[in-house]
Amino acid sequence: MSQSQNPEDAATKYGGRFLTEDAPAGDFPATGMSALDAMRLVDEELVLEGDPWRNLATFVTTWMEPEAQRIVSENLHRNFIDHAEYPISAEIEQRCIRMLADLYNAPGETTGCRTQGSSEAIMLGALSLKWKWKQRREAAGKDTAKPNLVFGGDVHVVWEKFCRYFDVEPRIVRLREDKYVIGPEDVEPHVDENTIGVAAVLGTTFTGHADDISGINDLLLRIKEEKGLDVPLHVDAASGGFVWPFLYPHSEWDFRLEQVRSINVSGHKFGLVYPGIGWLVFREQSDLAEDLVFYENYLGKTDATFTLNFSTGASMVLAQYYNFVRLGHEGYAHVMGAMNQNAKALAKRLEENGNFELIGADKEQLPLVAFKLAGEHDYDEFDVSWQLSAERGWMLPAYTMPPDAQEVKVMRALVKETLGRAQVDRLADDIAEACKTLEEKGGAHPHERKKMKRSPGY
Repeated sequence: MSQSQNPEDAATKYGGRFLTEDAPAGDFPATGMSALDAMRLVDEELVLEGDPWRNLATFVTTWMEPEAQRIVSENLHRNFIDHAEYPISAEIEQRCIRMLADLYNAPGETTGCRTQGSSEAIMLGALSLKWKWKQRREAAGKDTAKPNLVFGGDVHVVWEKFCRYFDVEPRIVRLREDKYVIGPEDVEPHVDENTIGVAAVLGTTFTGHADDISGINDLLLRIKEEKGLDVPLHVDAASGGFVWPFLYPHSEWDFRLEQVRSINVSGHKFGLVYPGIGWLVFREQSDLAEDLVFYENYLGKTDATFTLNFSTGASMVLAQYYNFVRLGHEGYAHVMGAMNQNAKALAKRLEENGNFELIGADKEQLPLVAFKLAGEHDYDEFDVSWQLSAERGWMLPAYTMPPDAQEVKVMRALVKETLGRAQVDRLADDIAEACKTLEEKGGAHPHERKKMKRSPGY
């Protein structure tokens, strides 16, 4: 650097100062930095993260059209909860709820809300189940001290969180090594007068299949007729709510079933929106416990709120509406069909490989491939996942199933919009190459195994 050259100019021209300095990580910085330095610092920190395009683990959307990205970026400053100042954003939320109610065959006027994701939607839906149960018990002069909730071991962890946070007994139906979803015969022994509801999954995290929702509905109708217990059914359609209506339209799992009183769905999964949007839809307005609705007037007008969060950006609501009007039923059906077609192509390649056994490929399933090693090998599914990541950077999760199927090891590849046919073939080739390498060198070293991710959410 010449003596006349300004150090700041040199940094701008040749690189940020954090090429030779540690990044701020503990103490609050005493001084600031240029916008360019700050941007470069964040960019450099993210270099070693995984490539979202190679992330076969996440159900979350990793790509949106440029027009949708523009809507998102131009509305990040818009506080959705401030309905007085941003009434159109609030109206667009209601449009989305009405569209979802129509998609899920609601019999009449209904209600619902946007959430940060399905975890919040599940919390709110389950809270309404608890409050409605409490109201029924109090009206009958009965005790309300021991509520319970019935669900399978195939659910997302948020269901157990709800039970712990809100003092509800979880009655968890354990899985088996030959059965990874639940049905009416599994649910019936757990239902009694203190059951606030039954939760069933449409598209599990583990294998992408659905619980026998229609069968569980029939069971609850029989219990209502024989025992006088009106036990509602909540459908956790976080992943499947934007898949089944388009791939399996004749499959009854939604409000066509009498006991289905509420449904949650993630807009940021197969709703094709970036992270930060979920939906809760009730069958009828009366299915939302009124005690859970709060009214406030400190944002400019009296407003009703039913949410665990408060301030949040409007971007993802607007992006969801963009997708609804951009794609429509025909467009969503096309996108889901394309993903499913590529998933079938990947499944065929893996089956032809000879090393793997597909899990439930002949059943209704999310656009994914769930598979495990077939036969005896000197390596396991975790080794394949590790080798694939090391060789090619693919993030392909390996995990064990929930109890009592915990001895079963599974791998799962999500097939989304960003995984076209050429990438599918490349992935299949890379998996075959990883197996070839493992056959030559054996499984991972013990110290490598300590670093392995062992979760279906990885």
